[in-house]
Amino acid sequence: MSTLEIKNLQVAVDTEEGLKQILRGVDLTINSGETHAIMGPNGSGKSTLAYSIAGHPKYNITGGSVTLDGQDVLAMSVDERARAGLFLAMQYPVEVPGVSVSNFLRTSVTAIRGEAPKVRSWVGEVKEAMAALSMDPAFAERNVNEGFSGGEKKRHEILQMELLKPKIAILDETDSGLDVDALRVVSEGVNRIKENSDLGVMLITHYTRILRYIKPDFVHVFSAGRIVEAGGPELANKLEENGYAEYVTA
Repeated sequence: MSTLEIKNLQVAVDTEEGLKQILRGVDLTINSGETHAIMGPNGSGKSTLAYSIAGHPKYNITGGSVTLDGQDVLAMSVDERARAGLFLAMQYPVEVPGVSVSNFLRTSVTAIRGEAPKVRSWVGEVKEAMAALSMDPAFAERNVNEGFSGGEKKRHEILQMELLKPKIAILDETDSGLDVDALRVVSEGVNRIKENSDLGVMLITHYTRILRYIKPDFVHVFSAGRIVEAGGPELANKLEENGYAEYVTA
């Protein structure tokens, strides 16, 4: 059982005019096995929350705390956060020219597990995970995200998540740029990982379409750097019908 606890988190970014406050006191607790959907309009601070937890240097923590199983996440380096059990699936995964997917995955898993996986078992593990995501085995020899379609990038993110076995996964607009078929495959991958582990999920999205596949236990509405309303899956249905206008106005 793991718990990611965010208390009164405040985050700012550097601008030409000085620090600009983005997050204005976020409180959120995610336990193992739970799926929390974070929804809200563009510019509300959803992605800032994700990257701040992951340790992106662009974001300045100006107040509050983030702990994972009682450990101070904000005091950790980026790689220490990953080893502690945090995983971020990025909205726009970066390209890594000259590094094959297979080498990237094995190096990452070695860093997380503390030892290199045995070659024979590792090859089988990767092939099984790729098959479950309908990925061609030849994909493993391509350079990381170089020339990948949107669907291929997102499948690769879920492949990483399956092999790294994190405690808490933050999925930043995983549905962005996906067609219907890719959305279904990626969502089924997330659900399969959850069924086979105690993974806790923070799912950031604008739209309810991914929530038809990945069922949230809790839905939180983000606006102006805060969670302004929280509820169950029915809240997502309300947002589908009415949009975010009332929260933006407030």
